[in-house]
Amino acid sequence: MRGMTHDVEVIDSPAAATVALHPIRARLLAELAAPASAATVAQRVGLTRQKVNYHLRLLESHGLVEEAETRRHGGLTERLLVATASSFVVSPAALGASACDPSRARDRLSASYLVALAARLVGEVGALARDEEAARLSTLAIDTEIAFASPAERAAFADDLASAVTQLAAKYHDPGGRPHRLVVAAHPVPQAPEKETP
Repeated sequence: MRGMTHDVEVIDSPAAATVALHPIRARLLAELAAPASAATVAQRVGLTRQKVNYHLRLLESHGLVEEAETRRHGGLTERLLVATASSFVVSPAALGASACDPSRARDRLSASYLVALAARLVGEVGALARDEEAARLSTLAIDTEIAFASPAERAAFADDLASAVTQLAAKYHDPGGRPHRLVVAAHPVPQAPEKETP
C-alpha cells in the first residue's frame, strides 16, 4: 500500500498545473487526502462515477494522485486512490518566461518585489525538494508576528535587523561552502474579514 509522501508538493509543469487548478479536480484532490474509491468520492461530491473517473484519470496521469491499494469484491477489483500530497502549490516555473523574477522589479521596497521573492523561493525550494528526496533538505524558516508602535519603530527595527544579519553573514560565510539563500521579509498581516451581523 502506498500513501501520501509529501506534506506539500510543488507543481512546476504547466500541464499539471492546468489539471490541478480545474475546480472539480481541485475538489477531488482535497477529497483524496485519505485513500478512497471513485465511487466513494463521487458520492461525496455529488457527481456521477463516470465523471469522477474521467477527472481522476487526468490527475493520475500527471502524478497528482496515485493508487493506494486495490480491493477485490467478488469478481470486481476496486482501486483506492490518494493524493500524492496533503496540499499543493503551483511554482512560478509553470508560467515559463512570464513568471515572477525579482531582478525585473524596479522598486525593492514594493509589494511586487516581495511577491517575486516569494515566488522564487517556492520555485527553488520545490525543485530542491524533488532533487534531494533521498536526503533531508537543509532549510531554516522563522515565522513570527510583531506589532510596531509607529513607522519610526518599524524603521529602527529594520535597521537593527539588517545590521544583525550583516554581522551573522560575515561571521559564518565560507566562500568554499554550499551557498544558501537567505530572504527576510516583513509585511502587514491581512485583516480577517468582518463577520456580517444578521
